[in-house]
Amino acid sequence: MSKLLIDVGSTYFKISANGDINQYFRNFDKDISDDLLDTCSSVVSKYKKEDIYICSSANGGLSTLIIGLTNSFSLNYAKHIAYNSGINIIDTVLYQNIEEYTPPFEIIDVVIIVGGIDSVKNIFDKRLIDYLEGVNYRNIVYVGSKANEEFLKDNIPSLKVLDNIITNKLQIYENELKEYLTNLYQADIVGREDIKHLYKLTANQIFSTPYIVNRALPYVRERLSAVDPFIVIDIGGATTDIHYSRDLVAENVVMESEYDRLVFKKLGVYKSRESLVFSAKNNEFVYELLSYLNVTENILEENSEHSLRILMQLAIFLVLYKVSKHHELYIDLKLERLKSIVLTGGITKVLSYEEMEEIIHFFYKKILNYHNIPTIIMDKSYEIWTLGMMKG
Repeated sequence: MSKLLIDVGSTYFKISANGDINQYFRNFDKDISDDLLDTCSSVVSKYKKEDIYICSSANGGLSTLIIGLTNSFSLNYAKHIAYNSGINIIDTVLYQNIEEYTPPFEIIDVVIIVGGIDSVKNIFDKRLIDYLEGVNYRNIVYVGSKANEEFLKDNIPSLKVLDNIITNKLQIYENELKEYLTNLYQADIVGREDIKHLYKLTANQIFSTPYIVNRALPYVRERLSAVDPFIVIDIGGATTDIHYSRDLVAENVVMESEYDRLVFKKLGVYKSRESLVFSAKNNEFVYELLSYLNVTENILEENSEHSLRILMQLAIFLVLYKVSKHHELYIDLKLERLKSIVLTGGITKVLSYEEMEEIIHFFYKKILNYHNIPTIIMDKSYEIWTLGMMKG
């Protein structure tokens, strides 16, 4: 109650003061801090900088390319750590077949190279260097065998070297890489000029919204009637994030966190609308889904309230599809075990319970061949976000 909480999204900003949460559409002709003060100066002025806490998802997350030796250990471990740091995985490269991979055409925020326990030598050679010459990246980090450090440092001038994420007992060591990726994510958010200006208002660190929401998950049942295991789907303007209990992951990877998250950089309904439509058009089930919703594919080209609702429904379907057994790149969540699905973010202001239920019924019946669905919980007041801010 003594804190002012502010969440800056790509489309809206939200303010929680004295237990009341209000949402405001952003004015994109103004700097964020100016827009915030023009709209809410009477509230902001009542709080000291030390009592104002801000998070942001306005930048849409970071992307990574992972190069590793095996799917079971190096790629698997690095993927888990990247997911839990809120990083989008663009692709993974199995090093033994590296000549068969085409470098991604887009700029990669961070490349992760991993492989081998510390005693294993001569893992990487010129093939890696040749491949990296075709990759446009901003950061590159090595978290593999110590015996290969010198070769990589000599050939990759900008390389950041951290402790191996694979211990000699083939267990995961996540601390250093997780901290590095989380700090990159934070730097990306805070590095934006308009976000920097928010430090005029607060004396506290500005965190990413997916980090804050994930921090809230152990306390969700204090406010909402979620039953374990559950997932939280947060659909916003730039990203769609999914937060999940590790009980839903079959792989035996022991990590510190009880909950993980995935941030889908290209599944937003405003800022990332075009890439959401692209993902929908390239999904084998979406045209059947559109028919199920009694619309044609033309709805994807419209700019109306109806098309926005359909896009939000598609975002729910696509994020569930991407974490199901039908999609190889991301985590395979055991969705048949789910007891509750919590939906939060801007979607709860637009879609009705029936529209959410309709899309989840389609997914469970068509993709999982299940007729019963988990309990759907709508976090209309965005209480999960405030929980994460207050509990930190």
